[in-house]
Amino acid sequence: MIKQKESLKYFGIISTFFVVTIMISNTVATKLFSIGPLIFTGGILIFPITYIFGDILTEVYGYARSRKVIWTGFVALIFMSLIYWVVGLLPPAPTWPNQEAYAAILGLIPRIVLASIIGYWAGSFSNSFVMAKLKLKTKGKHLWTRTIGSTIVGEGVDTALFVLIAFWGIVSSEILVLAIISGYAFKVVYEIIATPITYKIVGFLKKAEGIDAYDIDTKFSPFNLN
Repeated sequence: MIKQKESLKYFGIISTFFVVTIMISNTVATKLFSIGPLIFTGGILIFPITYIFGDILTEVYGYARSRKVIWTGFVALIFMSLIYWVVGLLPPAPTWPNQEAYAAILGLIPRIVLASIIGYWAGSFSNSFVMAKLKLKTKGKHLWTRTIGSTIVGEGVDTALFVLIAFWGIVSSEILVLAIISGYAFKVVYEIIATPITYKIVGFLKKAEGIDAYDIDTKFSPFNLN
């Protein structure tokens, strides 16, 4: 059941930011950095923002619309990876000395790309599904329970899948567990700290758009795009 005005002024903007942050986070994930004994990818600085946008999309506009945006991000990731790969195959000009640098940064490893795409797909849909279901359960109250609860599930699925697919058999089991726990904890804390900002954006959008979606009759299959 959705109460709305004729047009949605900010839906396209929020959707665009969602897809853009996904693409940026996957590009900067090629750099590793350390904080004490913990090692992270550069993507961890921006990737949690995608879950904040995911929460906002589902809370304000509903799971059905959010599902289409998630699929858009999925296709965009595949397209971006394909372009990086094709450009890397092109013979470098004789006067251009940066082929090795390009290959090192943007010459994406197929296994890493696969891990990223699968993790994103499963995590984003898990996040949106939990967000929508909790909204029905709480009757639209206690937004923080939905933003944090959905992140706990979505980021858990995403982080575990990415690390296991990308690094299983390459690093020890201890390092795998450490990478999953440290990355997951950082993302959840990130979401908790950002909760007041999420509240303000959600409140503004609901008022500006005249919409507050409840997925009462929504079919929750990720493959149903109606």
